[in-house]
Amino acid sequence: MKVDLESLRSYCLGKEGKISEEFPFDETVLVFKANGKIFILIRTDTHPLSVNLKCEPEHAIELRETYAAVAPGYHMNKKHWNTVMLDGTIPPLEIFAMIDQSYELIAKSSKRSKQRKPKKKKIN
Repeated sequence: MKVDLESLRSYCLGKEGKISEEFPFDETVLVFKANGKIFILIRTDTHPLSVNLKCEPEHAIELRETYAAVAPGYHMNKKHWNTVMLDGTIPPLEIFAMIDQSYELIAKSSKRSKQRKPKKKKIN
């Protein structure tokens, strides 16, 4: 399985929930959101492609120590985000597992924020 722009798009759009695809910053950074929250940013103007993915802080460090192609998130909170160069040195299944974790972290935080919002009372 090759990790290219089309396989990333297909994989991200196949996630559950309200998934959106947009270019909110410029025409080179493709963003996928789950319920309005970003879970992946794809730099389409780099070769190889690079992606920013959310990650648990401890796991983010572990990935950076394991793979030379993983660095602290470019223009992101470096504690919670990694930039991953898709240069072929990371197995595709590992890349998709990173995407899954990013999606799950965002989906989990979306559920928590919905639970915290007070319900509006109806006035009769």
